[in-house]
This record gives sequence, C-alpha cells and structure tokens, in this order.
Amino acid sequence: MNKKTLIKRCIISDDAAETYPFKESSGDNHPVIRHKSNNKWFALIFELNGKLYINLKSHPIDSAILRDSYEFITPGWHMNKTHWISVEVDKAPDDLLDSLIKASFELTKK
Repeated sequence: MNKKTLIKRCIISDDAAETYPFKESSGDNHPVIRHKSNNKWFALIFELNGKLYINLKSHPIDSAILRDSYEFITPGWHMNKTHWISVEVDKAPDDLLDSLIKASFELTKK
C-alpha cells in the first residue's frame, strides 16, 4: 500500500481531514489525519527505514494486547507509548487496519 491509498482509507467520515502540520527539511511531510470538529489527531502517517507506518490512538489495555499479539504493532513512534500504537502497514491485514483506524477515530471524536 502507498501513502496516498492509506490517507484515503483514513478519511472515514466527513469529520476527517488530511493535514500537514510538519515541514521536514528533507521535503517529506507526514500527513496527520484529524477531526475537523475538534482538531484532534487520530492518525499520523510516516515512513521509517523504508517502511510505511501509521500511528493510531488506542485504549491502553487494547494497546498492550495488540503489541503482544502482533509483531507489526509497536508502541507509538514519537507519541505517548501507552495511548498510541504504530502499525507497519504492509504487514497488517486490511480488516485489522480498518478496525484500528475506526477505533482511533472513535476515541478522539467529540
């Protein structure tokens, strides 16, 4: 999956918006997907060591279970390690990825 496709998968509601708050000197910008209504993030998309990742908000208990269950889910890169997870996108099954995106959206909405 590429970054553009992943962004489209994250726009799951009229309340979801793709934003670019960071300016990288390398020219690479990390898309942040947030709620239009409250400006809260629910996804951060980035590449690390040539792999595509997404950071998603997760309930702390779910985060621990997910990290223990899947090698491609780790503590959130550059985020609160208790409340955020990083998912290596190409290793995650589509249905799991979609479920995690939706859960993150729900946790951060009004």
